[in-house]
Amino acid sequence: MSREGFTGFSRGEARTRTATSLNFDTQGPLDKLMRLPWGFILLIVAMALTGLAMLYSSAYTNPAEAHLWKLQLVRFIVCFFMMIGLALLPLSWWMRLAFPAYAGTIVLLVLVELMGVTGGGAQRWLQIGPVAVQPSEFAKLAVTMALARYYQMVLQPQTGRILVHLGALAIILLPAALIFKQPDFGTTLALVASGGVVIFLAGLSVRVIATAIIGGVASVWPVYQFVLAPYQRERVDTFLAQLFGGSTNALGESYQIEQGKIAIGAGGFNGRGWLQGIQSQQDYVPEQHTDFILTVIAEEFGFLGSTALLVCFAVILGWSLYSAARSVSWFGRLASAGAVATVAFYIVFNVGMVLGLLPVVGMPLPLISYGGTAMLTTMACFGLIIAAHMHRDEKLTARGLF
Repeated sequence: MSREGFTGFSRGEARTRTATSLNFDTQGPLDKLMRLPWGFILLIVAMALTGLAMLYSSAYTNPAEAHLWKLQLVRFIVCFFMMIGLALLPLSWWMRLAFPAYAGTIVLLVLVELMGVTGGGAQRWLQIGPVAVQPSEFAKLAVTMALARYYQMVLQPQTGRILVHLGALAIILLPAALIFKQPDFGTTLALVASGGVVIFLAGLSVRVIATAIIGGVASVWPVYQFVLAPYQRERVDTFLAQLFGGSTNALGESYQIEQGKIAIGAGGFNGRGWLQGIQSQQDYVPEQHTDFILTVIAEEFGFLGSTALLVCFAVILGWSLYSAARSVSWFGRLASAGAVATVAFYIVFNVGMVLGLLPVVGMPLPLISYGGTAMLTTMACFGLIIAAHMHRDEKLTARGLF
């Protein structure tokens, strides 16, 4: 979708839409619930139920993990009602919460650095009572909201000055640096990418974009050589070796990718059937209940099932982006589009990683993979997207008021 779709509406149309928004705000809770996009919501529920079925299958023969689908079901129910509640919030409320949410996320990221829990060689989690949370996941939505609030404050239609975007760049780079230090290169890339989408839609010139692309390409070697940790360079080396036919250690760093490809290939066109996957039932693929759950789907439901899943994701993202373009306010357009980008990069990184088209970066598949923090972030993104759709006629000032 072109950026022209995000440049706003005429004054007359905005006045009409504002009046419609006021009528919506006078409705009762039941009327508001009836106006929710239930087709979109039911598709989200169907995807989550698919994820639960795949979690059950991935741990079917593993007693230590057989309960995970039940825990994920509880998480989804809680997050579902949270999503509905967030969807009913006016955009002015979202806008007022943007900077406090961003500041709170920065505090959590600093606490991770000071007293975080280490797991898998990285210090990414905070232990809050019996629950371990990953603040880097929250940062994706918090940065999107902060960027949208920032542009609502500083931008007017047709604004294209480069200096306007420097503040937005700082909003992205501060949490990105903290996340990269954990280290979590995949989440850092996803955060920068989704934030970059918001900056692009806010009106960044093509010349600046081209310069940024050239600078990014030129920085690849220095980043690889001097910034990445040894294990991250090893993942990149394995990815390049597989991509260009080089030698890899099938029992070492490339084991997960190789087993994943075997599972995908074993599914064929129609798949082996639910609970019938040899790779999944015998736990050949590491992390098949989280980052590599797509291999379970591909083995048990084949090319048809995997394609159907991706088509459903495309429908969710397409509707979300279309809805974002219809919002009157800068905040509504950019926050919703940024939430779409956040979910989209989850999908792109996960699918590319499983297929061997991207290095293994540890990225869950939204609504499908096991994980509480990722589920919470994804459902909050959908809550924001639906809120922008429900309150698309709400006209905001720089301070978030009508």
